[in-house]
Amino acid sequence: MKLQLIAAAISFSLAACASTAQKKVALESHSIITNDVAVSDVLATPAAGVASATAITLEKIMSDPDWFGRSPESWYWGDDSQTIFYKQKRVGNPLRDLVQKNVSTHGNGDLVKLAQMHVVADNNAVMNNAGTHEVYTFEGNVFVKALATQTVQQLTYTSAVESSAIFLTNGNVAYRVGDVFYAHDMKNQKIIELANLKMTDGEKPATEPLSYIATEQHELIEYVALQQRNKDLRAEQKRQLRVKNSTVTQTNFYFGKDNEVVHASLSPAGDKLVVSIASDKSPRKDSDIMPNYIADDGHIEAKKVRNRVADNRQYAEQLYILDLSQGTKALLNYDSLPGFDEDVLASVRKENYAREGKKYKSEKSARNIHVMQAWDPIQWQDNGKNVAIMLEAWDNKDRWIATVDFDNKTLVSQHRLHDDAWINYTFNELGWLSNSERLYYLSEESGYAHLYVKPINGKAKALTTGEFEVDDLTVSADEQSIYFKANKKHPGIYEIYNLDLASGKVKALTDLGGMNDYALSPDESKLLVQHSKITMPPELYLKDLASNSEAIRLTHTVSEEFLAMPWSAPNVVAIDSSHQEQPIYSKVYLPQGYDQTGTKNRAVMFSHGAGYLQNSHLGWSGYFREYMFHSMLVQQGYVVIDMDYRASKGYGRDWRTAIYRHMGKPEVQDMRDGVNWLVENANVDAKRVGTYGGSYGGFLTLMSMFTDPELFQSGSALRLVSDWAYYNHGYTSNILNTPADDAIAYERSSPIYFAEGLDKPLLINAPMVDDNVFFQDTVRLVQRLIELEKQDFETAIYPVEPHGFVQPSSWLNEYRRIYKLFENTL
Repeated sequence: MKLQLIAAAISFSLAACASTAQKKVALESHSIITNDVAVSDVLATPAAGVASATAITLEKIMSDPDWFGRSPESWYWGDDSQTIFYKQKRVGNPLRDLVQKNVSTHGNGDLVKLAQMHVVADNNAVMNNAGTHEVYTFEGNVFVKALATQTVQQLTYTSAVESSAIFLTNGNVAYRVGDVFYAHDMKNQKIIELANLKMTDGEKPATEPLSYIATEQHELIEYVALQQRNKDLRAEQKRQLRVKNSTVTQTNFYFGKDNEVVHASLSPAGDKLVVSIASDKSPRKDSDIMPNYIADDGHIEAKKVRNRVADNRQYAEQLYILDLSQGTKALLNYDSLPGFDEDVLASVRKENYAREGKKYKSEKSARNIHVMQAWDPIQWQDNGKNVAIMLEAWDNKDRWIATVDFDNKTLVSQHRLHDDAWINYTFNELGWLSNSERLYYLSEESGYAHLYVKPINGKAKALTTGEFEVDDLTVSADEQSIYFKANKKHPGIYEIYNLDLASGKVKALTDLGGMNDYALSPDESKLLVQHSKITMPPELYLKDLASNSEAIRLTHTVSEEFLAMPWSAPNVVAIDSSHQEQPIYSKVYLPQGYDQTGTKNRAVMFSHGAGYLQNSHLGWSGYFREYMFHSMLVQQGYVVIDMDYRASKGYGRDWRTAIYRHMGKPEVQDMRDGVNWLVENANVDAKRVGTYGGSYGGFLTLMSMFTDPELFQSGSALRLVSDWAYYNHGYTSNILNTPADDAIAYERSSPIYFAEGLDKPLLINAPMVDDNVFFQDTVRLVQRLIELEKQDFETAIYPVEPHGFVQPSSWLNEYRRIYKLFENTL
């Protein structure tokens, strides 16, 4: 198989630039079978203005993007299931307005008045057990809304910032101010302090381990032992008074100096609190700074920035359960978690030791563990009877889901997910089916992210299976079904589905193609869907779940000027890989007459950033400027390819982890397969192909030009990574471990070690106030190229730009340089 195409709309042909493509594609295309759905090869939905003769210019596409539309952002349902709200950017400035729209009326809706913002800012509200009221925070104050009458009661009016507001099972409201938790008695309007988490030492309990000489002193000197006994008696009497007498407030819990609260989650019953504590989470050195040369006061500003993975910090948290009714706290040890003491890096360390002529001896030792850095990693059952906590090891090889045995003050492991490479930072949703005391969660254990359910005293069961990924879970109010988003039809098409928990049947709720995200209405009769296609930015749609009717478009925010432009509609092609069975899904932009005899085509390959990101999908891309740039290149006769190389999102665990311990090798292999495909299928001259990309894409530009110098004739690396030891810990240690454990992985994955391979024109574009990939990466690489006496490279710096450029003038300057490079070298 040489070619597979898929697109968002079967009924369209690509009038201007794809009609010629059909001639060649038709010779070798056939149906794609993805799970239970067969999709014929089709062409991408054409842009509305595809037949226009308007010339696409850099000046237009790199200008402020307000010109082509301001899509709805941060959208949500109103309480009546008939009203929706969304934010929309103002023209010419970064401010956002809140818009209100009835789903039954025409138009884009009306602005919400500032005086009414507190009434409708309930998108993250928590409902009471009876379903009659909801509580939420707005601008740091707590509000309660009666759903039947829409009357709003403001509970707090302070300069403090209240957060994490919930209803307790007794009908009261609880919230947090810093590290202090309060309850608001809704009957008598009394404020009750539940817990005050203090980062000081406090009084040491008698049970705290003593030194040898202290123990000896207590055993030998009766006076010392007596004083300690009396101290303990007074402390216990004070605690008992607080427990037995409700008028006494003594809610202090001490966790030691120089610590900080990382997570704190209050039980819905208001009687327990799960707290994780760490020492300074991100210690910075004096050298962890970034100079800003264009500061507003005219001086050089030294901005503090993150530390580097080379600092090799093994992060850990202590986990506690606080009994608020008894005034006690207990440390939850991790030794009940399976594999908590495994030497999971033994083979890596052995290889690195051997390189140094040393021998590594593997020994079991407790690993540093902390609460997962995910959305809501601590989940309470609705009645507060149970709590589930998602935990991870510092080495990124294990994820655990554990409940708490409150009587024995221990963790009970419910699920362990181990990955020899690394645990994904996404697909970590967790929750309760409270009516049946079952957990539901996502796991990649099958090779793809799927939905599982597990009774706390039973075995886990997979509810979805197949070569697709499940995400964005919503449980119905009656807990009989779960809604989710998945790319079940095709890796690049995301639709919305419903799973019936009793029967296990999965039903597709949308058939829009492209990219779709959703929100279920409060009465569960409708879906609010954000839908986009390759050639069309996101708009909001309404899907009525009671009928089989098609989704109805609600908003029209894209400009007529944008719709009139002749944007190119790329095909999504499954390119055969020479290194694994899975194909490499890629967007291919073909100009008119690309396959005609005569001069072969020139081509450009774009590499997306982030590594773990999907760009060859059928929806609107976050790389919209690049999409428009590619359309301009196609209009001028270029072929363009945009590959979801190995490491990209959307294709399962093995695709994601293919780069473990050797970033830059599998991806460059895929890039070569992409160039070969262009030569064989798109009439491209192998000696007239260039490449560019930013961030991870800039890294791949360097790796391809340094390690496979004949692959591209020129390249541009934007906001590049040249040495992974200088990048952050969270991202890099997943893939390469840490430099202290795995120097081999860093050295074979960092472009600066291969700079001598450069022998084609290279353009380096570097923002100087980039707090993601530091400007230092560019500086060190340029110095290395100078010392290697390389001549065919240029560097452009952007003094006011962060990682993602902001100023249109910078975007234009950058892409003028990229365009000039390709025009001069291809």
